[in-house]
Amino acid sequence: MESSDPPRAAGRAADVHEVVLGVDTHRDVHVAAVVSLTGHVLGVDRFPATASGYGRLAEWAGRWGAVRRAGVECSGNYGAALSRHLLAEGITVVEAPGPGLAARRRRSKSDEGDAVAAARSVLSGRAQSPVKAGDGPVEIGRMYLMARDSAVKAKRQAVNQIKALLVTADPALREELRGLSRRRLTLFCLQLSEGSEEVDSIVRATRFTVRVLAERIEQLEGQARVLDQRLAELIGTYYPCLLDAVGVGPHSAAVLLTALGDNSERMRGEASFAALCGASPVEYSSGSRQHRRLNRGGNRQANAALHRIVLSRLRWDSRTQAYYERRVAEGKTRREIIRCLKRYVSREIYRLIATSREELVNGSSRRLAP
Repeated sequence: MESSDPPRAAGRAADVHEVVLGVDTHRDVHVAAVVSLTGHVLGVDRFPATASGYGRLAEWAGRWGAVRRAGVECSGNYGAALSRHLLAEGITVVEAPGPGLAARRRRSKSDEGDAVAAARSVLSGRAQSPVKAGDGPVEIGRMYLMARDSAVKAKRQAVNQIKALLVTADPALREELRGLSRRRLTLFCLQLSEGSEEVDSIVRATRFTVRVLAERIEQLEGQARVLDQRLAELIGTYYPCLLDAVGVGPHSAAVLLTALGDNSERMRGEASFAALCGASPVEYSSGSRQHRRLNRGGNRQANAALHRIVLSRLRWDSRTQAYYERRVAEGKTRREIIRCLKRYVSREIYRLIATSREELVNGSSRRLAP
């Protein structure tokens, strides 16, 4: 698919016809396509994935007509920076879904074709989900959360490596460390010394390796602690009512906020947020059998956060315990009750987030007022 030079827009801005932009994003280069409202391809071109490249892409698309809508593939990854640039230009940007496996089988695959398909998905209405703005406190929390979760994962891996080393270690050392809790095991390993030259070389290497892993655990624990503190301060500053809800901690709040994004207009309502979190029941009926099944889609990290909140409330919240007993008496299983509670919690979380954002907007307006 060849690219052609776009015509220079002439006349008044109101006379310029509307076009739709579609972008297939990659790490180093983005492929953009402009189509008319009838789906005719006007032009396709490639631009570097740099700040100047984003500006050139927007300027090039604007020469074909008035760009008010754009579909961007991988808007949360390779297309995140481009999406923010287009949003700053006043363009409505939506996540362009891929063509799917069936379409891949029917036709060949090319970057130019994917860019055109992204633009046409906006025209057809198949692409409807607004991209995440990534310009507010939620984006900050997402970065903290990513670093915190990786630190916790690496710490767990280091602990498992110490235990695996001790399985084949010298029997005397293994017996000395048997039965210790994870924290006491780490502290003990921190104090281990290699020993003198007379000690067996395998034993000395084991002691050294175990001590290095224990030092790594201490460092990762410190990093996770600092990131948890930053998350708590961030949530407490912008979304304090979330932390006041029963069972909601900084980590669960950050996961749910990250799934929602900084721009609340991404969600049409609390039902949309529940579907995003995989907490909405899915109709699964046939004939006389009326049934709803578990939603296996959505953001699984957000669904896990809802699950932790529900388990915490089942243990500590009297209202949730009373609800549980009532549904058990009605013949519901524990899994079904937890599923219902996830739906209720998602509704409550969405309303708390909406309230906090409304207060933030009103507070900003009052500060800006003379």
